[in-house]
Amino acid sequence: MMQRSPAYYFALSLLLINISQAQAEGCSAQSKPYIVPLLELYTSEGCSSCPPADKWLSNLNTESTKVTPLAFHVDYWNYIGWQDRFSKAEYSSRQRKLATNAVGFVYTPQFVLNGKDFRAWNSTRLTQATDRIHALPAAANLQLAAESLSTGEITLKAIANIQDSAIAKRADVFVALYENKLVSKVNAGENNGSELHHDYVVRELFGAYPMHTLNAFNKQFNLTSAWQKRDAGAVMFVQDRQTGAVLQSLALQFCQEE
Repeated sequence: MMQRSPAYYFALSLLLINISQAQAEGCSAQSKPYIVPLLELYTSEGCSSCPPADKWLSNLNTESTKVTPLAFHVDYWNYIGWQDRFSKAEYSSRQRKLATNAVGFVYTPQFVLNGKDFRAWNSTRLTQATDRIHALPAAANLQLAAESLSTGEITLKAIANIQDSAIAKRADVFVALYENKLVSKVNAGENNGSELHHDYVVRELFGAYPMHTLNAFNKQFNLTSAWQKRDAGAVMFVQDRQTGAVLQSLALQFCQEE
């Protein structure tokens, strides 16, 4: 049997440590020094013009566009005969609140980029818009970390800091839990007979949380074991409550158990 030198085992231990660190880093995220814009889609399974927007959002290359996508399913289409299982009244309320700030009015499908109506949703226009936003320094510093517990639950830690006290006083923090690869077979309403596919669907939205007097935010969320089995993640964003502008956003895909 071949003998291994002490140097071999030392090198092996370093390799295992590096792998462990890389796996740990995969379950945490740190925001960029520039603003990463939040792209919100307001959509509904009861809206016949929404599936193309859903598909466009799913096909986004988030690495190249450096944008944080989220899909909010509104409830005001449910009356037409199909109950969108992902819809919530609070998402409709959020859309209406954005309208009073900078969007103007509500409709579906509606894209909102960093608090402003984004009607020309194509890749070229999005790249142009995000390039302009990326040129702006971020006012907020964000961190997300997810840890899988032996019970199967997930502990999600969210941290935010803002140096400028004037900005911090009017900043609200939100944490959204999203899910990918969702499928619905619709048998009523305007999309009757269709099979709809969704990604970045907001399943839970926490906030608005005001920033602490020390211009900092630190909160832990305890998620049930059901989240371990989902293709899911978390998004944290900080928003100016007066203008609706998003000061920074950060996404974290949950690590999948082997």
